[in-house]
Amino acid sequence: MEINLDILILYILTIIALIISAFRDRKKTRQALSKGLKALNRILPQFITVLIVISVVLSLFNKEMMSRILGEDSGFLSTFGAAVVGSITLIPGFIAFPVASELLNNGAGITPVAAFISTLMMVGVVTLPMEIKYMGKRAAFIRNLLAFGFSFIAAFFVSWMVYL
Repeated sequence: MEINLDILILYILTIIALIISAFRDRKKTRQALSKGLKALNRILPQFITVLIVISVVLSLFNKEMMSRILGEDSGFLSTFGAAVVGSITLIPGFIAFPVASELLNNGAGITPVAAFISTLMMVGVVTLPMEIKYMGKRAAFIRNLLAFGFSFIAAFFVSWMVYL
């Protein structure tokens, strides 16, 4: 098992900061750790579910098939499909970026993955009812449509920058 030096440094710095915090105020440190664990418990079910879904998808599709479906040479349809999936999926960013990395490592192209991530972060089909409640129907639809359109601009820009 290879240990990433950056991650090791972050762990060491975190432990040092935790020790310093405990020396300064034990009660606040305990409260912070308790809040952190509660947040982890709220996030963990989503995280595990997404990991299971991604594991199943990656086990069903080998690199060649992934490349055919989401590869750079698969055309605009794959980018559009990835954008639609991103629009209706509700995944937090800290899970989405590792998912994107796995997709790229398994043959997906930059443009479809960038469209997926862009729509995932900007378009909210699942959250649309809440947006309508607070922003109004017209504003919520316009915001989501503009975000969907902009996600293609962002995806093509990311692709252009990578291949520049």
